[in-house]
Amino acid sequence: MNTDTKSGGAGGRTREVVLAAVRGLVLALAMLPVAVLVFTLAVVSIATIPIGIGIVTTPYVLGGVRDFADVRRRLAAEWCGVRIPSAYRPIPADANLWARCFGMLRDPQVRRDLRWLLVDMTAGYVTALLPAVLLLYPFEGFAVAAGLWRVLADGQTYWYGFVPVTDQPTALGAAATAAVLLVAAYRLAPRLLVVHFRLTRAVLGADQGELSERVRVLTETRRDAVDTSAAELRRIERDLHDGAQARLVAMGMDLGTIEMLLDKDPAGAKQLLAQARQSSADALSELRDLVRGIHPPVLAERGLGDAVRALALRLPLPTEVTVELGGRADAPVESAAYFAASEVLTNAVKHSGADRIWVDIHHTDGMLRIAVTDNGKGGAEVGAGSGLSGVERRLGTFDGVLAVSSPAGGPTMVTMEIPCALS
Repeated sequence: MNTDTKSGGAGGRTREVVLAAVRGLVLALAMLPVAVLVFTLAVVSIATIPIGIGIVTTPYVLGGVRDFADVRRRLAAEWCGVRIPSAYRPIPADANLWARCFGMLRDPQVRRDLRWLLVDMTAGYVTALLPAVLLLYPFEGFAVAAGLWRVLADGQTYWYGFVPVTDQPTALGAAATAAVLLVAAYRLAPRLLVVHFRLTRAVLGADQGELSERVRVLTETRRDAVDTSAAELRRIERDLHDGAQARLVAMGMDLGTIEMLLDKDPAGAKQLLAQARQSSADALSELRDLVRGIHPPVLAERGLGDAVRALALRLPLPTEVTVELGGRADAPVESAAYFAASEVLTNAVKHSGADRIWVDIHHTDGMLRIAVTDNGKGGAEVGAGSGLSGVERRLGTFDGVLAVSSPAGGPTMVTMEIPCALS
């Protein structure tokens, strides 16, 4: 906005003023009915929760409130450069209506959305309309000075703002007032629109406490990611030292012994050669397993769906994998999703007592969703010492969420969601 003003001079400034007035009219006239509608629906829906109707309707109505608030956030950023932060709490897509309803009602950001609707219908409406009023009202003053006062006054006093118009001299006073208002509109209209969006931010934006909590969560997940990476490096070092490296050292010693026995004891040398060949095969197998544990080649070459299918083939239980992906996520997201799925499948095999597992992978509404279901005994939960806690931390690095449904007697369903886009 400021760049256009500098480059276009008076013409750019005039365009900026007119644009601010038009946008203010759009906000005041087009969006006010929407604000009234969604607020009314929200109140009615929440009021009907005790009789059960609101349990069904409230998640959808509050979702509409959130979408409407997001539109205002986007307009604030695009029109005036005012960033309005939000801090909605994630709700797993497979949560039932009761959990979704009360999860959204407990969300402080949703409650701020509802308060903002009240402000948007009152003070927000006035601040949005001010740029247009300030620009258009002077033209009435000029029309009054041109003689329209005779028609409007009809023998009585006609008030233009605070100026009483009864004759031509007072009509010229109305024109002078209009000129002052027009100058004020030229200088203030864009700023008034910014004021409207700053008022919106004051009511709608997340407060410092929630943003601080968000920073704390991100810091914690980053620390977990760093700790996990360090632990992974130590595991790789240990596996190399105790596995492949030890076998290669033993194979080198065997080859030295073979060299000494080759002329004196050909039969013993032949036996040691077979032993060395077996050691090399074992070392190669361990190296392949180690590479697969770091980053499976099939994941890099063919993507998450085929990598999970390959993982399922190595499980001792029948596992059905369904994949619906229209592309590939970023490599870090794919890696996190793969190892999270691997950990959940390993837990199912070891602890669930199931005889069959189902895996569903798909992407919708900007979320990569992986659901792992088994028909075991149930009772799985996220807690201290649980493998699912590590999965939750791994997903948290990417703003992902983990939901577990595991009643006693089963079945168990573990759902993982990571926000991402597919290429």
